Amino acid sequence: MPTRKRPVRKNKASPRVPPTKWKTNKTVLITGASGGIGYDLSSVFAENGYNVVLVARTKEKLLALANQAQQMFGVSAQVIVKDLTKPNAAEEIHRQLEQEGIHVDVLVNNAGYGLLGNFAFTSKRDELEMIQLNIATVAHMTKLFLPAMIKNGKGRILNVASTAGFQPGPLMANYSATKAYVVSFSIGLAEEVRENGVTVSVLCPGPTFTGFQERAGIHENPLLKLVMADSRVVARAGYEGLMAGKTVIIPGFFNRLGSLISRLSPSTLTARFQKRYREREMYPAVRKTS
Repeated sequence: MPTRKRPVRKNKASPRVPPTKWKTNKTVLITGASGGIGYDLSSVFAENGYNVVLVARTKEKLLALANQAQQMFGVSAQVIVKDLTKPNAAEEIHRQLEQEGIHVDVLVNNAGYGLLGNFAFTSKRDELEMIQLNIATVAHMTKLFLPAMIKNGKGRILNVASTAGFQPGPLMANYSATKAYVVSFSIGLAEEVRENGVTVSVLCPGPTFTGFQERAGIHENPLLKLVMADSRVVARAGYEGLMAGKTVIIPGFFNRLGSLISRLSPSTLTARFQKRYREREMYPAVRKTS
């Protein structure tokens, strides 16, 4: 009687990257890598020989960026599709990389979004998710990856904030507050780890061509166009500042001047100016994601 062969069961689990195939280059993990500044930061790091771990919600864009990094620059690339507004997302990312034997040398907390409108009437869910993404996820990712950097006596963290973090922001009050947290957290943490071989930097771009203006419903403004930066230029400034060990990185002369003026001016006066400007230039409530 012939022996019946059992059908081979295919493993449907998501493929893991064997540690032996992960190149020995330094590795950077970048959140919000699918577009804007995060996309350009990913390219800049890959250009400079870093393996890249790319995290965002959009799988297709991440895969295209990963393929580009591998083919053009010969580095290893890993894609992690994750919604970072979920409280457990950071823990899941950290656990996956540990299982795959991937050590993170540089952490870039870039993911975030802004919400435009009167706080009393904007979406409660959007406001709370913005706090989760812009604040809690930044702190959680840092909490998970920093100890290994301190243990190894080396590592870098780049948190992406905004010049909005230096001033109150009526009609984007919660967004400005979240970025103020990122600025303060980064500067304080940088001092904590200064003697541990780890550097912490915060990138504070001003208006940048990332698609934000169109999505947020901002009208055409010649003055705004004059000071807006290209996201690639901002990413390059962030990378160079991080490598130089700078704590606060503000790309562009007008952005540095503006952030200085806003810090020297009475906050109530700055808030009044911001409210009048945004009432004139923006629609009532539109969300921008990155």
